[in-house]
Amino acid sequence: MARFEALFQREPLRSMTAAGKRSVPSQLLLFARNFFKHPAMLGSVIPSSSFLVNDVLNHVNWESARVVVEFGPGVGTMTQEILRRMRPDAVLIAIELNPDFVSFLQEKIFDPRLRVVNASAAEVRRVLGAMDLGHADYIISGIPYTNMPDDIRRDIMQQSRAALHDKGALLIYQFTRTVLPYLESHFGNIEQGFQFWNILPARIFHCTP
Repeated sequence: MARFEALFQREPLRSMTAAGKRSVPSQLLLFARNFFKHPAMLGSVIPSSSFLVNDVLNHVNWESARVVVEFGPGVGTMTQEILRRMRPDAVLIAIELNPDFVSFLQEKIFDPRLRVVNASAAEVRRVLGAMDLGHADYIISGIPYTNMPDDIRRDIMQQSRAALHDKGALLIYQFTRTVLPYLESHFGNIEQGFQFWNILPARIFHCTP
């Protein structure tokens, strides 16, 4: 924990270098290429729109969010906005299964509050424990639950619920309602929203214990 406390004393750096900002076409190309290579791992051929990003992140109380987890950051569309809104002393754990995206994020985003981990969302408790971070205040997830086997969906929901602080929240954005029964099995309160101005239009689930 001391290693993280030392980092918290530093002002956060810009989340992306000038060179990284100029690489939007390469981000889109990387995202699209991985969609066609691993369609089950991505829900869309392009990253989330700014409309969807804002709708999801407006559910977060940024003053109280100290530990934030993101499942499936991809090329960092949501990640960069999370970092922009986060407290200087907060930490973001981005859990990504695709090694191409892990490498991209590690090379392009420079912020001492970000930790990119090559792992499955079902390993969230292990990841937090290894970093001595305890529970998460928020988990933000855009991974495509529609494409997963039933047992993996249940495992991720169970592990997410266990990884959250008692007053924490799980925020999920999806293109279908497939995940809803699994959310209802693990969370006492679920609020639903819808963002039409996204490709594809997306559902937003705000889940609390």
